[in-house]
This record gives sequence, C-alpha cells and structure tokens, in this order.
Amino acid sequence: MSSELMVRPSFTICGAGLAGTLAALYLARQGHCVTLYERNPDLRAAAVPRGRSINLALSTRGLHALDAIGLAATIRPLTIPMRGRMIHSPQGELTFQPYGRTAEETIFSISRQQLNCALLDAAARWPNLEIHFSARCVGLNLSAMTLDIEDAPARTTRQVSAQTVVGADGAFSAVRQALQRAERYDYAQSFLPHGYKELTIPALPDGSHALEKNYLHIWPRQDFMLIALPNLDGSFTCTLFLAYEGPESFAGLTDDDAIRGFFDRHFPDVTPLMPTLLDDFKRNPTGAMVTIRCFPWQYAGRVVLVGDAAHAVVPFYGQGMNASFEDCFVLDECLRRHNGDTTAAFLDYQRQRKVNADALAELAYENYLEMRAKVASPWFLLRRRLEYALSGLVGDRFLPLYTMVSFTRIPYAEARARAERQARWLDAALATSALIACLALLWLLWRRLG
Repeated sequence: MSSELMVRPSFTICGAGLAGTLAALYLARQGHCVTLYERNPDLRAAAVPRGRSINLALSTRGLHALDAIGLAATIRPLTIPMRGRMIHSPQGELTFQPYGRTAEETIFSISRQQLNCALLDAAARWPNLEIHFSARCVGLNLSAMTLDIEDAPARTTRQVSAQTVVGADGAFSAVRQALQRAERYDYAQSFLPHGYKELTIPALPDGSHALEKNYLHIWPRQDFMLIALPNLDGSFTCTLFLAYEGPESFAGLTDDDAIRGFFDRHFPDVTPLMPTLLDDFKRNPTGAMVTIRCFPWQYAGRVVLVGDAAHAVVPFYGQGMNASFEDCFVLDECLRRHNGDTTAAFLDYQRQRKVNADALAELAYENYLEMRAKVASPWFLLRRRLEYALSGLVGDRFLPLYTMVSFTRIPYAEARARAERQARWLDAALATSALIACLALLWLLWRRLG
C-alpha cells in the first residue's frame, strides 16, 4: 500500500449490500483506506435465503453511477431489458404499456444477488478495501467513535475504532439508531398495510421463458397485485403484494385450498405456470414494506448515511436501488468538491439528497396505487397516450413523470414538481377541449333544429 493511501482519511462502512459496496468502491478509488463490515456470509459462496428479494429494475440513475465507477459494462450482461408493462386482465387479455417514448428508454431486470456479487468482486480487487463477512454492526459510540461488531459464527462482540463511518446497513440501521440518540433527531417510519410474498415461474423444459421476457408483467386487481420480472435462467421472479388483514389477505390464505382458490380466481392465466406455487407460498416469508424518513443524515463530519439507512422507500417505482446508487455518486462528488473535508462534504451531500429522497418516497407510494388499480383504467391509458403524444410534439419541454424519474437524472423533487405543473396544464387543456366540443355540439344541434 502506498504512503499516499496510508495518510488519507479512513472510512468504515457498515453494510456490504448494494449501496455499501458501491460506496466502498468510490471511496477506495479516491485513495481512502476502507473497511467494510457485513452481517451476512459472503454471497458469492453462501446460499441465498429464500423469498427475501424483489427483483431489481436498473434504470438511468443506477446505470450512471455504475458507469462512473467503470462497472456498467460488467453489469449490463447480467440484465434483461424490459420495454414496458404487460398488463394481464382477469380474463387473460394483454395490454402493453411502453415505459418510454422510444425503444431506447428501457429499464433492466437484474437479480439482487448477481448484482451484489459483481460489486463484491470489484471490491475485492482494491488493495485498500478490506471486507469482513458475518460481522454485524450492533452499535456505535459517537463520542468515542467505536463500533460494536458482532461475530455471528463465534457469537462474540468486539469493539473497533473508526475515523469516519458510513451507515449503509439498511432500513433498521444500527448506525442511524446511534444518531437517533443524539439531540433533536427527526425520525419517522410508516409501514404499508400490505406485505409481499416471493413466488416463481420456472423456465420451460427447453430453458426458455414461459412469458414474453422483455416486459414487467403485472396482474393489477385493485387492492392487490402480482408482478413478474424475468431472470437470465429463463425463470421469472414473481411478487404478490397483498393486505395482511381483510377479506382478501394473507390472513385468509392459511391452507392449500385457500391459496389455490385465491390464485385460480384472480390469476387464472399464470397459476398453471407456477408448479411450486404452494411450496413457495408456504415456505417463503411474508415481507413488510416500510418508508423511513430521518434527519440529519450526518453527524459532525464523522458519520453519514446512504441508501435505505437514510431513506427506505416502498419498491413501486423501482427506484430504491437507483436512488441509493445515486447517493454514492453524489457523495463521491461532494468529497471531491470539498477536497476530502468530510464536514463540508456531508452537509453538501445531505442538502442535495434529503429533499429528493422525500420526493421519491411520495412517488413510490403513488405508483403503488397506480400499478395495482389505475393501469387497467381506460382513462389512465388515454391520459398516458396523450402525455407521450405531447412529449413527441414538443420534446423535452413536456416530459412524462415516469420519463423524468427513470430515464433522466432530473432530481426527484424537481421531476415531481414539474409533473404537477404539467398535470394542471393538461387538466386545463382537457377541460377546455371538452367545453369547446360541447359548444360545437350545441351549435350543430341549434343549426339542425333551426
């Protein structure tokens, strides 16, 4: 290790998931000594727990952050392009809704495990980056700047000193919990009344996909929905989003007949493609979905939060990972801009990202309502076509919200505010058009009767 690497500030990162590992890569590239602690065994050698992942949708923001660190070319072969939503009606009818205005505006399905493994492989190549697996951060002493690290196999806990800590340890972050004990810390969490269950459509005997592979398939059913994202091995990872309690809920699906009957009633076209449905449903856990807001995201230039530790969101805009990757890119920019002054850099990063994370939380919840109910509405389809037609006519002066979020790097808050202005303009234009049409009809009737 060079003397330059030894004298630069060191960083300790808690969490070697997607955000933590990408943050480690950016910091290592700047020449910092980086130590990464991960509570789970090495994903590249250990079995992955069943049913714990909703497949990821990689879009422009995430790809940009990967490209900036030189990994986009490595990651792209692990993805499957999805050109839009394929909507499945209760009668089995299909409706295609493109994501973008052109074929180039595409999002990409990718396995969380494959992506995380690729990031870990990249991290292993840096001599100034050290990773400890099965080592969970269970506490942080802010005054002493020491971390309590639990060794899972040995069931022991040791203290380690840290100069600067990055909390990338997820929605229930131990690093953030230490910040919450500081004075005047704002924190709020909100769970959806719906949970999720991972299911599988396996590949056909010849290895091909049982459904068209270049779409995100959605079975919207008003109060619940099923989605399916393609995998490279010919399978689809499916996710059922359903209320915990109520007439149609997880609470009522307690035996084989109830589970089979529910799927036969609501998803008759897909049930025959899921031979392991009952086993998957009973063995895979029901996951909870939470939105977390907190402030501040940093402490005295010594601690900073990224990813879900700072801003967990529900998964319905496909932006949780993309936003976390964007965190890493912006943090890297801020550290460079402020010449490694962590106090100034962390404040700059927090100023840029907090408002946009809050906007994304609202967008993600609104998109859940859209995906489970509105995508099947004729009025929704008409309005969406009109938005894309207007964008085609006037170009970037009118951009659909989904385009701004998924296919540009316009800040989330700016995209949301701009979409609201456009919606008001569009509503006024539609109302004016309807009024003109009514007046024209009345005039024609008057002429005919006169």
